[in-house]
Amino acid sequence: MSELVTRIADNVGITPDQAEKALGMMLTFLEKEGDEAAVSRMIAAMPGAPELLAQGKSGAKGGGLLGGLMSAMGGGIMALGQQLMSLGLGMGEISALAKETMAVAREHAGNDVVDEVVASVPGLGQFV
Repeated sequence: MSELVTRIADNVGITPDQAEKALGMMLTFLEKEGDEAAVSRMIAAMPGAPELLAQGKSGAKGGGLLGGLMSAMGGGIMALGQQLMSLGLGMGEISALAKETMAVAREHAGNDVVDEVVASVPGLGQFV
């Protein structure tokens, strides 16, 4: 897990703690919103991703009033953005996080699987 977190932190320009939490949030979001089979294949192929997903699930509580409202409204990509901003990430870092995470996923799971995941999540394609 440390190698994935370190790579994301270094390439996005965020702290390892931010990277670990952000990856957990992103993977939790993908599992909830994306094609179940494709997301499962992608996560299983990425070293450390299953552990980050488990951490993301355990930390997916709260999110403040706005996070709660977004969840009640169905959440989606806007709720994920709010969660990531609560970690102190700006739009440029969120975009870089998404792109770098998908680049790692492509290296380990392959283009077809990642393309299937991206296509299954409304709005994700504009960020990756």
